[in-house]
Amino acid sequence: MPAKRNVLLVIADDLGKTLGCYGDTTIRTPNIDSLAEQGTVFDNAFASTASCSGSRSVIYTGLHTHQNGQYGLSHYTHHFMTFDHVETAPKLLRDHGYLTGIIGKIHVGPMSIYPWEIVDESPTRDVNWVAGRAEAFFKSASEDGRPFFLTVGYMDPHRDHTRGGFGNGDEAVSAEDPLYDSNNVAVPTFLSDIPEVREELAEYYRSIARVDRGFGLIMQHLKQSGHDQDTLVMFMSDNGPPFLNSKTTLYDAGVRLPFIVRQPGVMTPDLNPNMVSYIDILPTILDWAGYQPSSDTENKSPTRCGKSFLPIMTKTLLDDEWAKVFGSHTFHEITNYYPTRFIRTTRYKYHRNIAWKLDFPFSTDLYASLSWEGMRNVDGPVKIGWRTLESYINRPAEELFDMEKDPREVNNVAGDAAYADVLSQMRKDMEAWQRETRDPWLFRDGVSLLEMQGHLDAGLRIPDRFDFDVAAPRSK
Repeated sequence: MPAKRNVLLVIADDLGKTLGCYGDTTIRTPNIDSLAEQGTVFDNAFASTASCSGSRSVIYTGLHTHQNGQYGLSHYTHHFMTFDHVETAPKLLRDHGYLTGIIGKIHVGPMSIYPWEIVDESPTRDVNWVAGRAEAFFKSASEDGRPFFLTVGYMDPHRDHTRGGFGNGDEAVSAEDPLYDSNNVAVPTFLSDIPEVREELAEYYRSIARVDRGFGLIMQHLKQSGHDQDTLVMFMSDNGPPFLNSKTTLYDAGVRLPFIVRQPGVMTPDLNPNMVSYIDILPTILDWAGYQPSSDTENKSPTRCGKSFLPIMTKTLLDDEWAKVFGSHTFHEITNYYPTRFIRTTRYKYHRNIAWKLDFPFSTDLYASLSWEGMRNVDGPVKIGWRTLESYINRPAEELFDMEKDPREVNNVAGDAAYADVLSQMRKDMEAWQRETRDPWLFRDGVSLLEMQGHLDAGLRIPDRFDFDVAAPRSK
């Protein structure tokens, strides 16, 4: 193992598995694919939530959003912020003697608990500028002498502020990136194959290619700096593609994401099938860095429940300890309240839609998209991919999917007697996890058990049901 243990964490924005190393034959991503050839490609990596700020907070804290307080987006009117008592990666590693830095998109707050030492925040899509700032950081790290932890947050392939664009309108930014023919893109099964979707996907592909180009430049600078073989490199996305049925939902299209890790001296030729969660990223970085927690008994930060995946980097078979993940979504924008929790195993997916009586909300960029306009105006029944519009908007309290038979998550078997035992076990596992993580959205009779704890201790009894029943209000 190298004497220095550096970390380079690269986060693309709204990138799904549209990469060559994940089997997409129409996209060209040679630099990301090169990293995959040199490292480990996780096929079952799951974000906890499918929203930008929330997901990044999970990466940096090792805590689900209902634990760390970053319930939704941090910018503009939304203004969700991570709790000020939570431990974060830049704080822990800076205290551990690391030079810490971030370039590009940050999208979490407050900065007082995310104290990167070098901050080059920018909304730019100019990957040459990003690579230049990374080069400057590597030079500073070499002169400084400390190991480093650098995060690069790309704006791409997030939508821009036009209705169907992905940042490709500025020739100064995109001139070097290839054009894609809308007839040749691969329409994923979570989307409908219509012209508007294909047109947006062609622009989306070009934005992804820009990420790949920029990532290649950063890796060149890393090698030139002499840190190519002492740096743990992670390439990932914060949430799924910016289309309906993916981003802001906890369906697999929104949370099962690309995750490629190159650990010096470790290479895996096949896909790693183990189920890793974004809550495992910080424990893994700390493990790589040799971090040992202090004996500070005053620390109020919640206990991280993730674990380092370094011991399973070379696994090509499923390890029983890595066969289940959990997720937690509450807000996207401030107006998008739809708390949901999920469990994903190798066979089943369980969603607990806590506010199921509400319509599932549209985020602003997805509602305004050309793809949604095309889908909603088709002749005949409106569908989003294989999902009916009704089932997308009006969701039941519980959804259970047999992922082996139904990988698209469209056939809810929660009411099927053949799956009664599976549903019962999933409910138990969900409640145990919610209790372990002190989830305020563990509800009985429509109220939070966590918030009611003092009254429960004083003798309050609450009916054993998820929701309040207007037709049967009695508590005794």
